[in-house]
Amino acid sequence: MRYPTAFLAALFLANAAHAADSATARFERFSYSGQTQEQAKARPGEYVNPILAGYYPDPSVVRAGDDYYVVASSFTNFPGLPVMHSKDLVTWTQVGNALERPGQIDFTGVRGSQGIFAPDISHHKGKFYIITTCASCPGGVGNFIVTADNPAGPWSNPVTVKGLNGIDPSIFWDGDRAYVVHNDAPEGTPRYDGHRAIWITEIDPVSLQRIGQPKVLVDGGVDPAKKPIWIEAPHILKKDGWYYLICAEGGTADNHSEVVFRSKDVMGPYTPGPVNPILTQRDLDPKRPNPVTTAGHAKFVQTQNGEWWAVFLATRPYPGNFYNIGRDTFLLPVTWKDGWPMILEQGKTVPYAHAKPKLPAQPAPKVPMSGDFTYVDEFDGPLSPAWMGLRTPRGELYEIAKGELVLKAGQPLGDLSGVPGFVGRRQQHHDATVSTVVQYAPGRDGERAGLLAMQNDGAWIFLGLASVDGKRVVALYKSEGGKETLLQTAAVPDNRVELVMEMRGGRSSYRYRSGGEMKTLKEDVDVTFLSTQKAKGFVGVVIGPYVQAAR
Repeated sequence: MRYPTAFLAALFLANAAHAADSATARFERFSYSGQTQEQAKARPGEYVNPILAGYYPDPSVVRAGDDYYVVASSFTNFPGLPVMHSKDLVTWTQVGNALERPGQIDFTGVRGSQGIFAPDISHHKGKFYIITTCASCPGGVGNFIVTADNPAGPWSNPVTVKGLNGIDPSIFWDGDRAYVVHNDAPEGTPRYDGHRAIWITEIDPVSLQRIGQPKVLVDGGVDPAKKPIWIEAPHILKKDGWYYLICAEGGTADNHSEVVFRSKDVMGPYTPGPVNPILTQRDLDPKRPNPVTTAGHAKFVQTQNGEWWAVFLATRPYPGNFYNIGRDTFLLPVTWKDGWPMILEQGKTVPYAHAKPKLPAQPAPKVPMSGDFTYVDEFDGPLSPAWMGLRTPRGELYEIAKGELVLKAGQPLGDLSGVPGFVGRRQQHHDATVSTVVQYAPGRDGERAGLLAMQNDGAWIFLGLASVDGKRVVALYKSEGGKETLLQTAAVPDNRVELVMEMRGGRSSYRYRSGGEMKTLKEDVDVTFLSTQKAKGFVGVVIGPYVQAAR
């Protein structure tokens, strides 16, 4: 059968219009409201822990004059390596990302809890340095350094430190000499599962390459006879003629801890402190209310007033010892006794409220990073540096136009060769309500746009407009262990819908507004599958707009 030319032209235009409609979605705003389950209240002169709520693990801190900067692990999220700024150590604002250009890093084929591990930030003669590991990244990137004159950026392209293996590197500046301490396999054959060592290597401060021979500083941990596991996250500091080496020990779960050694020579030998660990929560009653767990991975900073403080990671599980939001950054003072530091005596709980550092008071930030808070992004300007996607985009994934986020469809979740059509913000509270308004015209089954709460490629939940059996619906999908399941649908009359996700620890509810009426799609959904304990890995849930084309 032959068709008239006018009919073929009309068909082509219709198909082209559908392709354009289904390839992008428009989002009018993004709203977030979160409440802490522990409901800690700071009295005058106090701050609330954590100082960075949600997915900000493996913190490293540095002071430059009266300014403080923290960086944290970002794995395969991009932009990556978030850089936070404060003047009082408790009021933080994200000023940029050290990895913000696609040409800096390639996450193709890299899973969600690989990528950027445990960065360290340092400052020397007006220049800032971040050293970190890109685990499983293509091209053998391994351990690399980026530099900047301004922590807000721009940061340089990565310089790979050739021959530097292992993870968790940090730079220690001793005058004009620079050393890298890091975790790696021990010399010879490991004696047990989890047997690791801390190594030191001098690097050239100009070329940032190794000079001299690497040397083991700690083999196994504080007491090798007890077969300690996963000595890692080393940092060296110098005080009163001593070199102090602090490390995490015991793994990143409930046995996590921080330990200390010291030496008169940067190259060792290092002697364990008389009291170790100097921070842990592993010996406390697991049934205590509102527990802080997995505390460790610390770094010290000295204020301009001479006080010492430590940032470290820890978690705040909801009942059942689950946490979906990842690992937070906490702050506590460091006390010194007989030449040895202590963050928290064993048996004491990490406090949710504590006296502030003796630093100038700062105004409340526009978007707080701790406690209860609410914010709305109206998409009336460039996205803040807190927004991020998954893996490295090859082209423009979105644009801001006329007060809307116009988001393009990408590769389906689980396809590690590409980037999904997704941008999101960290879920920073177990009790959180997130909403958006989406305009989208799905035409074929498999096409969808709406809100995605994602722990990784195989653990997520989606609420939004979709085509199911050829009908336009608002749909709720989940993926657990990489298996996608359609949980609920409801017919909707138009292509513009308000979407609401309500997270309450391990349970959640999903609502939508269409035609002026707010309706419940599904309540009391078990989302413990989004927890680290079930989904595995090292990240936290990220929630935001998502668009998917038909497969």
